[in-house]
Amino acid sequence: MNNLRQQFIEFAVKAGVLKFGEFVTKAGRTSPYFFNAGMFNEGAALGQLAQFYARTLIDSGLQFDMLFGPAYKGITLASATAVALAAQGRNVQFAYNRKEAKDHGEGGNIVGGPLKGRVLIIDDVISAGTSVRESVEMIRAAGATPCAVVIALDRMEKSGKDDALSANSAVEEVTQAYGMPVISIGNLNDLLEYISGAGADAELNRYQAAVAAYRQRYGVA
Repeated sequence: MNNLRQQFIEFAVKAGVLKFGEFVTKAGRTSPYFFNAGMFNEGAALGQLAQFYARTLIDSGLQFDMLFGPAYKGITLASATAVALAAQGRNVQFAYNRKEAKDHGEGGNIVGGPLKGRVLIIDDVISAGTSVRESVEMIRAAGATPCAVVIALDRMEKSGKDDALSANSAVEEVTQAYGMPVISIGNLNDLLEYISGAGADAELNRYQAAVAAYRQRYGVA
């Protein structure tokens, strides 16, 4: 496993952000694991998460001019990642949106730097792709170019309901719809490798079969 990905999965587990058990997803599926980036809710954890985003972006070689964080989780992710990138010698602007436009002050629903150039969208996961679609529309409306999306965890599972599963994951559908790459710090394969490896304890090892079965049923190739 890529060392950075292994470190990220371990970090998410120890931070209580990646949990195992039985959880109902937005699609109504019973998942043996759940990733909630909202649990990165204190300074040290958020700072470390931002380092993972920054290192992933630098390693990817993606060319971008600024960051955009869709409300709400993307707001802290974009701002924290901008700080982490600056510490690595890459100083870029960031912006995010409000759910409701202001009619006073600077007005509008975009906060931060003006959207321009190649804009990288930062979020935690992609479920239905709604957040990405709305972000792309706002970026294009400002005359800028959405160039890529970076997320924390790619669940690598088919979108849609059980009786009408798509052949593609939500991440793949975003790539096809907008012609831009989606990269992740970690994914379901990394998670499986971690819980089955020496880095995981017996408590996590016992979830290996459940996660593998879920991957078999819903996973994309």
